[in-house]
Amino acid sequence: MTERMLDIFFYGLFMDRVALIAEGYHPGEARTVFLNEYELQVGERATLVPAEGQTVWGVVMALPASEVKRLYGGASVSAYSPEAVMVSGPEGQSSPALCYNLMKFESEEPNEDYVHKLAALAEKLDLPEGYVSEIEFCA
Repeated sequence: MTERMLDIFFYGLFMDRVALIAEGYHPGEARTVFLNEYELQVGERATLVPAEGQTVWGVVMALPASEVKRLYGGASVSAYSPEAVMVSGPEGQSSPALCYNLMKFESEEPNEDYVHKLAALAEKLDLPEGYVSEIEFCA
């Protein structure tokens, strides 16, 4: 029996498909997408908060359901909960995805190492230059 695949919107360091594969995950191809009406917030890790008129860029990858559970079962991300979102591709096509997010974000000093790694990854993934600059501004 084939395991169910879930489309996940990644906006933090989990956007790195190569790193996921190196950790034993089996993601599908990454598609660049954006999520409107949210903004990126960085503390120790990244999360999204509702924000009118803002946009967050990232990727959607399909993962087997058991691997999603394992990925978000780690101590550093166990507080993240799935949320259904509608993401859009650069050509305007929309699709549903799950987005793991902190439901309660308490503002804290950003983890500068995380911010720099995220900005470098966003640049490597060819996310919009202005968005990469927004990430760097989080530090």
